Amino acid sequence: MDEPTVSGDLPDPESLTDAFLVYEVEAAEEGVRYYGELTEAREAVLRTLAPAFRERGYRVTLTREMGEYVLVATERSTGVDGVPWTHVALFGATLVTTLYAGSQWYGIDLRADPLAVVGAWPFALSVLGVLAVHELGHYVLSRHHEVEASLPYFIPIPSVLGTLGAVIRMNDTIPSRRALFDIGVAGPLAGLGATVVVTAVGVSLPPVASGSTLVADLQLGYPLLVQGIAALLGEPLSYGAGRTVNPVVVGGWVGAFVTFLNLLPVGQLDGAHVTRALVGERLDSIQRVIPLALFGLAGYLVVVEGGRGAQIWAFWGVLTLLFSRAGSATPMDETPVGPKRRVVGALTLVLGVLCFTPVPIAFAG
Repeated sequence: MDEPTVSGDLPDPESLTDAFLVYEVEAAEEGVRYYGELTEAREAVLRTLAPAFRERGYRVTLTREMGEYVLVATERSTGVDGVPWTHVALFGATLVTTLYAGSQWYGIDLRADPLAVVGAWPFALSVLGVLAVHELGHYVLSRHHEVEASLPYFIPIPSVLGTLGAVIRMNDTIPSRRALFDIGVAGPLAGLGATVVVTAVGVSLPPVASGSTLVADLQLGYPLLVQGIAALLGEPLSYGAGRTVNPVVVGGWVGAFVTFLNLLPVGQLDGAHVTRALVGERLDSIQRVIPLALFGLAGYLVVVEGGRGAQIWAFWGVLTLLFSRAGSATPMDETPVGPKRRVVGALTLVLGVLCFTPVPIAFAG
């Protein structure tokens, strides 16, 4: 049997026989590859073996190649090596697209003065701010639990919002339900805090003249969270013809909408992490209902609202079907979370409901 040639205190192949009978080991570019046969159910192999590798600074994946099972051990690193140029480039591109989107909300004529786009910085700051705080919530708790996670990837797109959001990538095993819960809940709670601040600032700012024809024809549906903040501050969310809310309010709307979508308990979304930590494998039954509920909501809007907003929920119904097929995170330690986390989880899901509105965005008329 070939011996591993990479550094590190890797588990001895013989110590893996309770779950994986190793007959060959080789060093490869991505890590150490153990070839062998399963001695227990495939879904239980990683749960059995991952803790031993994790203690030694490795994460493991199990694949099947050319009829053989391969356990790949890769060194873990929770730090950031060098300048993360991909993240920087995507952030810069998203800054550009959100500035452009903001110029439409402010009614800035870029044909007359392209550099005037910088005047849309409050909109860009509000949108990027709520997204960044949300993802950094995940990142900080991932580091706290020593789970390998990337910095946020921002997703630029030329649109009325300028972005499709931001994501982080966790390429690691999750040590426990507690860690899964903390990482999953941190993003929505951090993002909600930023959303409240941005919304409060936005409704306190003066309205602006309706911008481009496209933006002027849009109507935002405000969730109860945004409506409640405006009501507490005694500020309106609608004005007469030719005027609309300050674009910073749109940043708060983005934060609320993103929070609701992320709290859907499906696949790798935040809501699935939180729900999986709370109820265990019963998540499988819950996530089957979500696409049906979204398709049902789309159908209701077609019948009652003439189709306003139906496309959004039909689209997300399809996405949640795909997300559920991708599978959910499985912690190594299935010890249930304690009562404090259950209370926080229930509160977070309730706050998620306050971020819901049946018609988030639609064309007027």
